[in-house]
Amino acid sequence: MLFSQLNLSSPILKAVSEEGYTTPTPVQEKAIPSILEGRDMLAGAQTGTGKTAGFTLPILEILSQKNYPKTPHRPIRVLILTPTRELAAQVGESVQNYGKYLPFKSTVIFGGVGIQPQIRTLRSGVDILVATPGRLLDHVSQGTIDLKHIDIFVLDEADRMLDMGFIKDIRRVISILPAKRQNLLFSATYSDDIKKLCESILKNPVIVEVAKRNSSSELVNQRVILVDCKKKAALLGSLIQEHKWEQALVFTRTKHHANKVSDYLNKIGISSAAIHGNKSQSARTKALSDFKMGAVKVLVATDIAARGLDIDQLPFVINLELPNIAEDYVHRIGRTGRAGNNGEAISLVCVDEFEYLKDIEKLINRKLIREKVSGFEPDLSIKPEPIQQGRGQRPSGQPKRRDNAPREYVEKRKPRNK
Repeated sequence: MLFSQLNLSSPILKAVSEEGYTTPTPVQEKAIPSILEGRDMLAGAQTGTGKTAGFTLPILEILSQKNYPKTPHRPIRVLILTPTRELAAQVGESVQNYGKYLPFKSTVIFGGVGIQPQIRTLRSGVDILVATPGRLLDHVSQGTIDLKHIDIFVLDEADRMLDMGFIKDIRRVISILPAKRQNLLFSATYSDDIKKLCESILKNPVIVEVAKRNSSSELVNQRVILVDCKKKAALLGSLIQEHKWEQALVFTRTKHHANKVSDYLNKIGISSAAIHGNKSQSARTKALSDFKMGAVKVLVATDIAARGLDIDQLPFVINLELPNIAEDYVHRIGRTGRAGNNGEAISLVCVDEFEYLKDIEKLINRKLIREKVSGFEPDLSIKPEPIQQGRGQRPSGQPKRRDNAPREYVEKRKPRNK
């Protein structure tokens, strides 16, 4: 099938062609016709499947077919809610690129930057709004935004929203929206909370699923290297230098450790940058840009970067530390093996993380082969220490907060004590 067979108008097809696409991905092929019919939708698709274009293209087509009354102030017709600033920016870029030959205005609002320029843009009139929950509700509380005319509501990365503690914000936003609207919900994984959310907002939805639930991409070669807890950074540096990796995304659990690992890599001659919630938006944007352009070889990130980062043909994802929530493993390794390209995900696992590894294997329904590297082997006879108070982690009693979540949202699911 070609995009030209999906009932999209010529201005949209021209923009799609200029982006270099002629053939839709499976999620686009399944989602676009149903969205154009005005149906609610629940789409289960891993990152890298083209889901953003899967909803932006039909939304633009629907808007171009509507005969909206001409008013001095154009009300917002489409609201796209995303969990992170990076994802919001990328969705906003997608809307701009595919809608460049259409007369619609769009904007992106998120926290970490000044609110006054956003207010001025909103006052001038916007058709499509891409937002993160916190900043959206800031505008609602200040009366600088009107959501009473929303025709289409998109909840992107819904499972990530719930993981970050945004469920109350989501429900508050939904309560403000008009009852009659089209709802599109996208989620890479499913849980009981996601099912409850779907039941509360979706009406007779079309179900679109292009990957096994809670599965990891078959295009990603997954490896586990057992390592001494104190030698992880040294092993990481050794692997990068020995195999001459030119681009690798490395995940840590904490912001402090991300900085520490990045500093270590730079010290041994491997160009690196860190990206996490304590970095300013400009610093995060620069780090990502430098990584994409090859100015730095390694981007060290917390789970703020597990979703939404669009990096073409990323060859390696390294879990320097396993996530305490098994679903996050799927999101992390989803950064590689995208759009038909092969990728490799390597997890450096110490004895403290064996329970996390078991949880991950249970989720993906797959046993991962354990390897060892000479000189970095762990002592398997030692007793595991709790991650929360373990080696190199934060002091006892300090609460865990999900990166990029507002400070009032303290992570409810704490790491297991082993």
